[in-house]
Amino acid sequence: MTDTPGPGRKRPTIYDLATLAGTSPSAVSAVLNGSWKKRRISEKLADRITALAGEQGYAVNIQASVLRRERSNIVGMIVPKYDNRYFGAMAERFEAVARAHGMFPVMTCTQRDPELEFEAARALLSYQVDCLVANGATDPDRIADLCAAAGVRVLNLDLPGSKAASVTSDNFAGAQTITHLILDRCRDDLGYPGPLLFIGGRASDHNTAERIRGFRTAHAERGIALPETHILACGYSPDKTERALDDLPIALPPGLFVNSTITLEGVVGWLNRAVPDHAGRMRYGCFDYDSFAAQLPDNVGMIEQDVDGMIAKVFELIEGGIDTKDHFRVPCILRTPAPLPARS
Repeated sequence: MTDTPGPGRKRPTIYDLATLAGTSPSAVSAVLNGSWKKRRISEKLADRITALAGEQGYAVNIQASVLRRERSNIVGMIVPKYDNRYFGAMAERFEAVARAHGMFPVMTCTQRDPELEFEAARALLSYQVDCLVANGATDPDRIADLCAAAGVRVLNLDLPGSKAASVTSDNFAGAQTITHLILDRCRDDLGYPGPLLFIGGRASDHNTAERIRGFRTAHAERGIALPETHILACGYSPDKTERALDDLPIALPPGLFVNSTITLEGVVGWLNRAVPDHAGRMRYGCFDYDSFAAQLPDNVGMIEQDVDGMIAKVFELIEGGIDTKDHFRVPCILRTPAPLPARS
């Protein structure tokens, strides 16, 4: 072994580190795997071994270590998007809670591509993960079958499946709540009794279907007829939203249920282009939360999905062994703008 870092350098072993530290290979192993306190190794020696490991470029062979243990303490998660506030928060919280539980998190983004999701799941299984979390997977049951064949625990997050435990937002109740709020504000501020226009998402998606169900239920509870033309599940992207509004077969109602913050970008862009004098004449609410969008003057409220609550439930199930295929729905949080201060 040479002390000079470089491409041709031989990879150090725990035996090399033991020689440099003047101790035994078992002591080096205990320091590197975090069990040195149980072995009553001094903190001074642990610090010296850790420093030498860094200097020599030593890296633990995770896969080899897994073969010597019953558990790897690695948890994997596939994530559909990183550039979305909701999924970004989900990934960040998952990593923090995993580390707090003494686990090592491994995540990969799959762009809602079912084949990429499946290949990512296979790759994570090759790392001997103790559990795989399928977050927003388009075909969660296929991933569950793969994990079952490998003897690995799996659970679904954000979108449910039938072959493993699922943790999602309570999309139905959240949509029902925000629909009632928008209807109240349309009635009180504009004298408009409804019905509202639902825009965004795909009707075939579980979450959108549940939100449409909540939207319909809120109208039914008020005795408001809801024509099918008022359900516009046109996809999520701003471009698709603008095109759908351009082709809207009815007059635009002054009250809108917007199905995501991405869809909201398209709604605001279209209103500014096609209805430049809309200010003060519209009321809308959005399922999903963005602190900047919450300040838009016609936005009466947003539904924030409880990321902390969902991740807490995920790890409760992981720690408990995930011996269920139940669907756990976590309540959402209604966010409304703070009232403007009274003028003196």
